Amino acid sequence: MEVFTHNLESLFQQLGLPSDGEAISSFIANHPLTEGQALTSAEFWSVSQRQFLEEAQLQDADWTEQIDTLDTLLRKS
Repeated sequence: MEVFTHNLESLFQQLGLPSDGEAISSFIANHPLTEGQALTSAEFWSVSQRQFLEEAQLQDADWTEQIDTLDTLLRKS
């Protein structure tokens, strides 16, 4: 079984988003989640982005740690 180590940049790449540090910081600043809002229910995701996030979480995929990190960062904005 292969184990992959992903970072926030690679998650943004997987989501088809700009992945340099400035772009990630800007995304986080401009896309806050409201209290109690699930990451995957946010209106700013495309259908394919939402599907990826949901499937990765359900499958407890290698991406889960970075998805959780993104969720946390979007709540701190």
